[in-house]
Amino acid sequence: MKILLKLRTHKALWIPKSYCRPFHKDHKLLASEIFSHYEPSKRHEQEAPEYFNFASDVLDKWSQMEKDGKRPVSNPAFWWINGRGGEERWSFEELGFRSRKVANMLMEVCGLQKGDRLIVILPRIPEWWLVNVACIRTGIVLIPGTSQLTARDILYRLQASKAKCIITSDKVAPAVDSVAPECQFLKTKLIVSEGSRNGWVNFNELYKTQPADHICVKTKMQDPMMIFFTSGTTGSPKMTEHTQGSLGFRPVISERYWLDTTPSDLIWCTADTGWIVATLGSVLDPWALGSCVFAHSLPQIEPTTILNTISRFPITTFFGAPTLFRMLVQHDLSSYKFMSLTHCLSGGEPLNPEVMEQWKSKTGLNIHEIYGQTETGVICSVSKGMKIKAGSMGKAAPLFDVQIIDENGLIMPPGQEGEIAIRIKPTRPLGLFSKYIDNPEKTAATERGSFYITGDRGTMDKDGYFWFIGRKDDVIISSGYRIGPFEVESALIEHPAVAESAVVSSPDPLRGEVVKAFVVLSPAFTSCDLESLTFELQEHVKKVTAPYKYPRKMEFVKQLPKTITGKIKRNELRNNEWRQM
Repeated sequence: MKILLKLRTHKALWIPKSYCRPFHKDHKLLASEIFSHYEPSKRHEQEAPEYFNFASDVLDKWSQMEKDGKRPVSNPAFWWINGRGGEERWSFEELGFRSRKVANMLMEVCGLQKGDRLIVILPRIPEWWLVNVACIRTGIVLIPGTSQLTARDILYRLQASKAKCIITSDKVAPAVDSVAPECQFLKTKLIVSEGSRNGWVNFNELYKTQPADHICVKTKMQDPMMIFFTSGTTGSPKMTEHTQGSLGFRPVISERYWLDTTPSDLIWCTADTGWIVATLGSVLDPWALGSCVFAHSLPQIEPTTILNTISRFPITTFFGAPTLFRMLVQHDLSSYKFMSLTHCLSGGEPLNPEVMEQWKSKTGLNIHEIYGQTETGVICSVSKGMKIKAGSMGKAAPLFDVQIIDENGLIMPPGQEGEIAIRIKPTRPLGLFSKYIDNPEKTAATERGSFYITGDRGTMDKDGYFWFIGRKDDVIISSGYRIGPFEVESALIEHPAVAESAVVSSPDPLRGEVVKAFVVLSPAFTSCDLESLTFELQEHVKKVTAPYKYPRKMEFVKQLPKTITGKIKRNELRNNEWRQM
């Protein structure tokens, strides 16, 4: 049975009934309250809410459940440490108290209104979470950015977004000051700092004087909620707009599909605060389920810090990028005991099967992959209880009809390679971005027939599992053979000499293009004879995968170029190769 929810900005939206019922006894009351509007009627057709706000409709309800003794206060809503003894633990009630103070700061002192845009560039500190919730309460459109942004990056974002306010730290403030005179829309600069800075308003000092009474604004489902700049692996970053519905309401009706936590769980998502996965994995989705968000300041991603933290704290769910897991499995894990950890997730890029096998053999835990984009959130996932097929990114997430299509928008049969796409006609699914702001051409270019095209190529097997091949531009065609870089990288990383690799096309007068591998060596192999090692790695790839896929060219590098979200910039490596023609 399906329920037909009608959104006022789109045509009818089909939601499977199974996604609209409470899943766990610990939050049955909250779920029943939220889902009461979406239970199937006799006609199986009802209106989606015109108004929805994640702060008032979800967070404040969890706060009330704490007061009523229906959620255990022993597990906080937020638990932060800095690794040097500093610690913050907030209940949902305290989260509400603090976020209302920040909401008043933004509206009453900074003069921001619903619909205004605010850029936040903060590391993993509690204020980042407060700003997130405060913006939801006020209807201010939040634009997250990573602390790794340069002055040029910040200038681009301020000018493109016309943001009226920026909140950042001592580290980034000088870069902002260097470009602020060129940003005519920027009116207020807030700094999270113990000291003062000329031209800036001190966040901490201002916070102390704010009242904690604030009435949450009414936001409609189609109102903008957040803007994420794409990672820019190809071309300039685009402003990707998500609405109150696509971000805030999505985890309510699709609930446990990838995270699958309860109010008793502690989830640690290590994603950088400028990445959409940080919003999904450490703000919206855990709190929709009443879970505790755990955070570590992590000024540097250091494996021993990660492993010690998982061992010391009752973390039940751990989310890390593939690069992080590749680092962790190179350590001796036998000295660490993960007493509470039961669920591991990875996303952002495909995770090599060899790394998954090593993690499983050393910890006894599987790694559940998720696949998604800035524009979509999670598209596919390997959920709890689902059979794990090494190398697969799982099945389609709820709300999405995911297919493999050809260049004409026709669905490909199982096992055939094509583009990964999401059906958007006759109805656009909830969870998908609304548009690229100020870029209707790029928005229109994401559609092909009845589908939104991701730009990624893959296959789907007969069981509905999806397999990633590579970005459309990354696929290598050599002597007529189509070669996905990920499968070659996965073969390489099985060799103990390889810590990380990136595979791209390289020009060749005979074959048109050939496979070239850029390899970062494991510490124990840095002094090896590189000519002999090259031959050894080539032979290794021939044995692990089809012989024609082996890298005919190989270059050893100390590090790979990556975006600010940690994705390998294969396009940069590929472009450098072809410039040398």
